[in-house]
Amino acid sequence: MPFFEHNDLRTHYEFTQNPGRPVLVFSNSLGATLTMWDAQVAELAAHYSILRYDARGHGASSVPEGPYNVEQLSQDLLALLDHLGLERVHLCGLSMGGAVAQWIGANAGDRLAKLVLASTAAKFGTAAGWNERIATVLEDGMVSIAGATMERWFTEGFRWRERELVAKVRQEFESCDPLGYTAACAVVRDADSRGSLERITAPTLIIFGPQDSTTTGIDAGFLAEHIADSKVTEVDGAHLLNIEHPEAFNRALREFLGG
Repeated sequence: MPFFEHNDLRTHYEFTQNPGRPVLVFSNSLGATLTMWDAQVAELAAHYSILRYDARGHGASSVPEGPYNVEQLSQDLLALLDHLGLERVHLCGLSMGGAVAQWIGANAGDRLAKLVLASTAAKFGTAAGWNERIATVLEDGMVSIAGATMERWFTEGFRWRERELVAKVRQEFESCDPLGYTAACAVVRDADSRGSLERITAPTLIIFGPQDSTTTGIDAGFLAEHIADSKVTEVDGAHLLNIEHPEAFNRALREFLGG
């Protein structure tokens, strides 16, 4: 289990190397760990070197005092890339990871070959909604919002058909450190790339699910309207499309990234 220590953070990561192949980096959703990308590694490791990691406050990474912000999480990833000697990569970020990917695209675009923004937005909801969630978790723990989170993450049909998988995802979510989770809620609450999307020059694929109530087709359209070299792809499902429909998600990545 490799770790990288930098400043106040100990980052858990996994680098599946495939010599001579492009590097594809995955940045995960709020409340998730690097295991959310298992289905991507299983199929795509034959075509890419794959780096995935636990964001600060998540999984096996350390939980520095919060609140966190999107620049902080983005600098965490850039430091990890420097540590591994990775100068230029493909980056796929989902939800909170998509906010990180947008920041890097706008502020460190020279590090990117291509960019994938999945189930994400330039601005996520209202501050009041996020503050209410933070207060609930600090008062009642992760279990108190786990059921509603699974309903947002997956469609009803998937939750029924794949009960064991959803139970595993829920268990990981409930095991997330409440202090780390709420500190990271501030990242999504405060992230706002609406004024910086025009600075993203990397070719960009935007993926959304029609059943996603968190980041909608309208959000995807806004990103596409303001990122010059971009296109939108729809993958049937809710928020965690990469888990609910891995075949379609992986196919979209390969068609866009090549390799």
